[in-house]
Amino acid sequence: MATVLLLRHGHSTANAAGVLAGWSEGIGLTDTGREQAGRVGERLAPITVARAVSSPLQRCLETVALALPDHGVTTDERLGECHYGGWTGRRLADAAKDPLWRVVQDDPANAMFPPHDDFASESLGDMAARVIGGVRALDAEVEAEHGADAVWLAVSHGDPIKSVVAEAVGAGLAGLQRVRVDPGSVTAVHITATRMVLLASNTVLGDLGPLVARPRHAPPGDSEVGGGAG
Repeated sequence: MATVLLLRHGHSTANAAGVLAGWSEGIGLTDTGREQAGRVGERLAPITVARAVSSPLQRCLETVALALPDHGVTTDERLGECHYGGWTGRRLADAAKDPLWRVVQDDPANAMFPPHDDFASESLGDMAARVIGGVRALDAEVEAEHGADAVWLAVSHGDPIKSVVAEAVGAGLAGLQRVRVDPGSVTAVHITATRMVLLASNTVLGDLGPLVARPRHAPPGDSEVGGGAG
């Protein structure tokens, strides 16, 4: 099936303040974030992007507008940030003192964020299922419309992208915190009928063309025995 480039939004005002933005409104990019988004645009220039889909949150929409200014973009809530409920807007330094922090770090499959009157809450498991299911469904749509060699862009957030990477390497939700996804980074995943294949993770520099190259001597979804031949 097609290949997705997972772009985390650029550095945001919440990143700068050290708070967990969640679905808060009014969280945009910093100057650093705008520079990161522009650099992503340069990296994407050699690639034909069949479709661009973004989280509906402001920081993602600003990122894709700078990275692909002449490309149509649709939004999909399945690519949105985790619903952190009562942790929304909380300083990360304070959250780290909460007993839930250790569950999030060490046992993410059992991490459920507290309810809140204004912000929805969900578990990390529900978030991962939402995002992974959404990426798979969107990928199938892209392939049906543009073919199996198509490359598309999904603009999302740290934890959602981490969940896709953990799924691609077979770690599942238990491996969520073994993945790093920085602001403005691009991760490449090839999705097939049998599995996801991680092509590259957390890249911030360099030509993206080689990241979407397919194995030449193996069926879709299989890796070349001995490693790729370059």
